[in-house]
Amino acid sequence: MLAAYAARLSPQDPLSALEVGEQPEPAAREHWSTVDVRAASLNHHDLWSLRGVGLRAEQLPMILGTDAAGVTADGREVVLHGVIGATGHGVGPGERRSLPSEHYPGTLAERVAVPTWNLVPKPAELSFAEAACVPTAWLTAYTMLFTAGRAAPGTRVLVQGAGGGVSTAAVLLGAAAGLEVFVTSRDEAKRSRALELGAASAVEPGGRLPAKVDVVLETVGAATWGHSVRSLRPGGTLVVAGATSGDASPAELQRIFFLELTVAGVTMGSKEDLGALLNLLVRTGIRPIVDTELPLARAAEGFARLEAGAQFGKIVLTA
Repeated sequence: MLAAYAARLSPQDPLSALEVGEQPEPAAREHWSTVDVRAASLNHHDLWSLRGVGLRAEQLPMILGTDAAGVTADGREVVLHGVIGATGHGVGPGERRSLPSEHYPGTLAERVAVPTWNLVPKPAELSFAEAACVPTAWLTAYTMLFTAGRAAPGTRVLVQGAGGGVSTAAVLLGAAAGLEVFVTSRDEAKRSRALELGAASAVEPGGRLPAKVDVVLETVGAATWGHSVRSLRPGGTLVVAGATSGDASPAELQRIFFLELTVAGVTMGSKEDLGALLNLLVRTGIRPIVDTELPLARAAEGFARLEAGAQFGKIVLTA
């Protein structure tokens, strides 16, 4: 079957480690299901995998991808919840949790196998491309805002870095929930798009905000960490779900303890939250923004756009 995979590891030039070609079909396993992938979305996790973060040379070749929507052998349209092993379903209670493409082959393929427990019904109202955007970026944004961040109508939220999947999801979800959302971006066009989606304010990275915020959603890391900490009101919450620019240093510990700030980490979210999020999209009419849709054979073009940070929304590959 056709797949996009890490053929080697390249910390400095991740795109050189990517290949698109034939890979073995998923192996049959008890309590697992094979899904015909109709759409899969790209995430920065895929670029980190190509750099060798979380992968070892002996695991190669490894099919990339954590997100997908598709059809099971019995004709059910499904979305994949991407955390494998969190409950023990399909792998046993002793196995640590992982995402597709870390321990088991990922979703950037014509077919993928996952524990049957990880399948969630795809609402008919969402296209396969839209549904494929939800399990990582949108679920992460949902969990950051409403579970870890405990945001409610009127909460002020700063989203670092407009344009990516998590940030566009956070703006749309936040606006729908009555939050006051501020965003940052180096790109004036992306700031304008964020305002069109419902952001209350958009500024350059490190720029002065209209007011201190209750919650910061941080996925950038070193480049924005100091600004994130300084933007919070006393007692505020900094929710971290990534570090695309590298680990933060210094950690601003004096400000964190003096202002009694909370720092919370998020990796995606629960299967139950994924179901609730899909229902929310159906009820509200909110839809993930698809920046680019490409056939799987042209995966390299999508990866190049992701690495360049040129996208606004999600990049989707269709099988």
